[in-house]
Amino acid sequence: MNDGGAKPETLLRVAEIGGRGRSLVAAQSLRAGQVILRESPLLLYSAFPFLSSSVSPYCDHCFRLLASSAHQKCQSCSLVSFCSPNCFASHTPWLCESLLRLHQSSSAFSDQPSDRQVQARFLLSAYNLAAASPSDFQILLSLQGSGCSNGDPSSSATDSGFLHSLLSAVCPPLPVCISPELTAALLAKDKVNAFGLMEPFSVSNDKRSVRAYGIYPKTSFFNHDCLPNACRFDYVDSASDGNTDIIIRTIHDVPEGREVCLSYFPVNMNYSSRQKRLLEDYGFKCDCDRCKVESSWSEGEEDENEVMEEMGNEDDEEEMEDSEGENVEEVCGNGVDDESNFPHAYFFVRYMCEKESCFGTLAPLPPKTHDASRVLEYEEGHCNSECKTVETACQKVIGYSDTDVAEYIHISKSYLTSLHFART
Repeated sequence: MNDGGAKPETLLRVAEIGGRGRSLVAAQSLRAGQVILRESPLLLYSAFPFLSSSVSPYCDHCFRLLASSAHQKCQSCSLVSFCSPNCFASHTPWLCESLLRLHQSSSAFSDQPSDRQVQARFLLSAYNLAAASPSDFQILLSLQGSGCSNGDPSSSATDSGFLHSLLSAVCPPLPVCISPELTAALLAKDKVNAFGLMEPFSVSNDKRSVRAYGIYPKTSFFNHDCLPNACRFDYVDSASDGNTDIIIRTIHDVPEGREVCLSYFPVNMNYSSRQKRLLEDYGFKCDCDRCKVESSWSEGEEDENEVMEEMGNEDDEEEMEDSEGENVEEVCGNGVDDESNFPHAYFFVRYMCEKESCFGTLAPLPPKTHDASRVLEYEEGHCNSECKTVETACQKVIGYSDTDVAEYIHISKSYLTSLHFART
């Protein structure tokens, strides 16, 4: 499928924006649904704790679902399985021995939260990267995040100290020096740069969890906005190469020079919850257009509008469909005059999943050379619905005939299976 002509690496440029620091802005006018970045992970690690009562059903390298009859378990540590010899080849002797020793010392985690076990997985992957690819490890070290926590400094120091002492005592020696300060810095970088790869939807369990975490250096350049103009997709269980790549697509048209932003969490969160999470996890207070409006609301108004965001409004949707040709950026709240009104209704009606307890974000499929796509696909990262059922939850088609819908369902099926994108 043609994504609009230009390669993704030519569509964005890095710029310094006052009060926001290093940012990514549109290097040219971007069309709705355009693929603006595709990136492979610098490292991946499992989200399953060491002491989990259940065995991970995923390949420990590509994190696809393992076929019940065809997977290869490591005979040395017996702790990880792989879907193919190629994936098994990624399992280094150092990492294998480290996992085995750490599992044998699992009693050390008995009074620790399960998150500590996942942090240990990250550190093992990072240490392994330092030995296997020093140049990639330097890229990891260059990312935002230092040993000084955005949350409770004493708590973070205790966490990193515990993990450093444990791993230093248990793991085989490395050809690189890992200091307590470096361990603390690595954990801080993981906290602000890791992206979760979601488990597939299950009819029996609509609460999807993270199967793995990945570090994507270029993607980490995107700043946050509570009404983003881009969102990310992943297709982990795709049979195509690059199944763990992260794909960023624009939600609507973006003019040249405008900053391109993602939301760091589901867009339905209320003002106070968003501010708390951003301050604790990322160390900043958001003053985007949406937050400027919602900061003046009382607690009751905030709760009332949160319900409106979750439920949507059919009358609003009909009205929004009539304004199809309007500038979406204007409708979504830039230049708001009356702060007593909720200026973002268009965004929530058109670009948020209607499935209960989902709140995933939608973006059009990549446009043809001349025609904008008429099908919206749900963001894989957050959506808890049947993201792969193309005719149902995967898409939202507004104001088009059955023939148009059928045509774009056919296009989107081809898109989901082939994923022909230019790589960065």
